[in-house]
Amino acid sequence: MTPARTFYGLRHGATDWNREGRFQGRTDNPLNADGLRQAHEAVDMLRGAGISRIVASPLARAARTAEIIADAISVPLAIDDGIIEFDFGSFEGLPVRDLMIKHGVNSATGLVSILPADGESWDAMTERSLACVSAWLDGHPDDNLLFVCHDAVMQGMANALCGSYFKNSHGTPFRYVREQAQWRIEQVAIAGRYSPSPPAT
Repeated sequence: MTPARTFYGLRHGATDWNREGRFQGRTDNPLNADGLRQAHEAVDMLRGAGISRIVASPLARAARTAEIIADAISVPLAIDDGIIEFDFGSFEGLPVRDLMIKHGVNSATGLVSILPADGESWDAMTERSLACVSAWLDGHPDDNLLFVCHDAVMQGMANALCGSYFKNSHGTPFRYVREQAQWRIEQVAIAGRYSPSPPAT
């Protein structure tokens, strides 16, 4: 399912497992001090974007990030399981870099190719995420929507819509832009402080 129009995505603030480079998936870790700071900094980047509604993953790291932003810009917040993080199965809690070295992969595409069979299907995760986003966009046609979720969710949608993955940092908002049925991803910029970042190839 392809969303009908442009929307915003934001990866939650960091947790201790993020800092340790571990597969986090459905493990419900809280934001650490860095993650809380990143959530507050995201407010500055989003304040002029015209966001009127936020939808967040139910996992604590995403929900708390979304709460901080929603409170600061005074918009409604909803929680939706459709954008919960990918289930990494037996990879959960293991170091990402070690497994990539072990399997001889060095890219996002390579990483997706070694995911364990006891976790979620990457395609199924992408489909449910796009379906969730599409339903919210269709149900709230007058709202400018921000989805606060997770790296795998954002990467799956990016690859499905744009044909590539991208460099995604904690607490950095991106705009998934649809123009004449073509999609691109751009970083939300503040004049003089942030510059738009093209998708990685």
